[in-house]
Amino acid sequence: QVQLVESGGGLVQPGGSLRLSCAASGSWFGIYAMGWYRQAPGKQRELVARLTSGGRSNYANFVKGRFTISRDNAKNTVYLQMNSLKPEDTAVYYCKLELTPRDYWGQGTQVTVSS
Repeated sequence: QVQLVESGGGLVQPGGSLRLSCAASGSWFGIYAMGWYRQAPGKQRELVARLTSGGRSNYANFVKGRFTISRDNAKNTVYLQMNSLKPEDTAVYYCKLELTPRDYWGQGTQVTVSS
């Protein structure tokens, strides 16, 4: 049984920072990638950042230069450092673990950027 537990969301003012964490537990043969996605009300879920087991990362254009994804392999934890937050970053942020033969999602953590 694979589980993902996200934390670190909350309310922050525009220009502020938050760090999201996603801890994976369970058993698997190998992780292909871990990533963060987000979904705002009335919108589809979209990729924010993704990090492969080989260390290759990719980011959505709207977060480049502001967000950084990283991973602690010993803890099976992926992080998303979010700086210079904007009101349009408000969404539920989901962690995704890509394994073979299936992917797993976390329960989501709310990020609200508002003054």
